[in-house]
Amino acid sequence: MKKFIAYFLLLFAGIIPLIAQDDAEGSKDPVLFTRMPGYYISRCDDIQFDRFEFTVGPGKTQAVEGHSLFYIYWIKENAQPASPLQITRNYTNAIKNIGGQLVYQFEDGGAQYVILKLVKGGKETWAQMEAVTNSYTLNIIEKEAMSQDVVADASSMANSIRESGKVAVYGIYFDTGKSVLKPESQPTLEQISKLLKEDANLKLYVVGHTDNTGVFDANIKLSMERATSVVNALVSEFSVSSSLLKACGNGPTSPVATNDTEEGRALNRRVELVKQ
Repeated sequence: MKKFIAYFLLLFAGIIPLIAQDDAEGSKDPVLFTRMPGYYISRCDDIQFDRFEFTVGPGKTQAVEGHSLFYIYWIKENAQPASPLQITRNYTNAIKNIGGQLVYQFEDGGAQYVILKLVKGGKETWAQMEAVTNSYTLNIIEKEAMSQDVVADASSMANSIRESGKVAVYGIYFDTGKSVLKPESQPTLEQISKLLKEDANLKLYVVGHTDNTGVFDANIKLSMERATSVVNALVSEFSVSSSLLKACGNGPTSPVATNDTEEGRALNRRVELVKQ
């Protein structure tokens, strides 16, 4: 149904006279692809974080989250349009030439679809192309975890510790496989330090957790190193007494969600504060 809606939106847009031949203001082609000759960008949406359901097989989709780009390309007046097959074949060859892959392709209601994927330099990018006569659309997701702008405050952390003896913290960030704290962790660290300063009797285990991706022993080591990084930052940057904190690493041994989905793995990658 979504495919038919997208197709008819393109047809509806086609009743508008081809007056504008220049790219939409502020738009430019994505880094991965150039465009088909004779086409211009009629619309370009750039969203910092969004979700798109990519069709990966008959009746199967895969949700990918991250930096989202959406394009509509239209043929210029008097230019020779490419066939939908020619357009999708060009983009498929382009992604393969840089080490990417064709995930799935199909035809629906006269529209040609291809789903493409590139994993390079530690980054994963997905693209879905829909081509019809005279125009084509491109949905791109540069996969990444959402930057958490809203963090739990010291009061909510205290309530959770009082009720359950622990609190899961998701506003602490590391690069994949690394234990160096990223700058965007600072607001959460500040709230943890506030929590400790408001309760002089509170002592905490700082427990690192990972998902089950990779080697078990490496994940145990990584979770310990990350917990230690949190403790060191609280002591050195926020003047928290080291006697109040003890780092621990549980790796993948205490999941709070399934590791069979990306959403579950994201929940399992966390730091917990446990009352001593």
